[in-house]
Amino acid sequence: MTNTDDDELMERGRKIFAGSAEFIFGSTSATDLPKADAVEIAFAGRSNVGKSSLVNALTNRKTLARVSHTPGRTQQLNFFDIGGHFRLVDLPGYGYAAVSKEKVANWTATIRDFLRGRPNLARVFVLIDGRHGPKDVDRQVMDLLDEAAVSYALVLTKRDEVKLGDVQSRLEATQQEIAKRPAAYPEILFVSSHTGEEIPTLRTAVARLLAERGETR
Repeated sequence: MTNTDDDELMERGRKIFAGSAEFIFGSTSATDLPKADAVEIAFAGRSNVGKSSLVNALTNRKTLARVSHTPGRTQQLNFFDIGGHFRLVDLPGYGYAAVSKEKVANWTATIRDFLRGRPNLARVFVLIDGRHGPKDVDRQVMDLLDEAAVSYALVLTKRDEVKLGDVQSRLEATQQEIAKRPAAYPEILFVSSHTGEEIPTLRTAVARLLAERGETR
């Protein structure tokens, strides 16, 4: 891809997220989902990984996604319409020990059913705490995505809390984690919702994905 193409996609990504962004649906089970009639891109991650903050940063809003300092607060699949271009799906945070085993099992089943039953799901962005890299619970989610043959890409968060000299080594170590995973997209991003680092790159990645899916508006 030429630099001109990259520039066009970056501008397209900016415009996509500069438009309207509205919460449209909240679901607590896979039997209560909106019709699969629009391209969907989902965001998954451990509780308190910064998922809501990233959704807000992408859309240049402060309160589109509720930011909670209490891990495990997001307990449903939240659907947002992004300017009519696609639906952003905020999946429940996983891996929080204080939540009951029954609730964790219910969340896991709901997410598994969602992943396997959405042919319109273009990609899942799996958020990983960039200060620590992938944990076993993250690997379990990647296993689930591999088994379901759902395309996913890793996004490291909290870049501003990682020493500059450690950024590249963290990226390389994470790259090794996905080297042999069949459904993993090879590009890994390292973002900061606080400073905005690499947020335009993530928007560009979404624009590229939509272009590949034939979304031309």
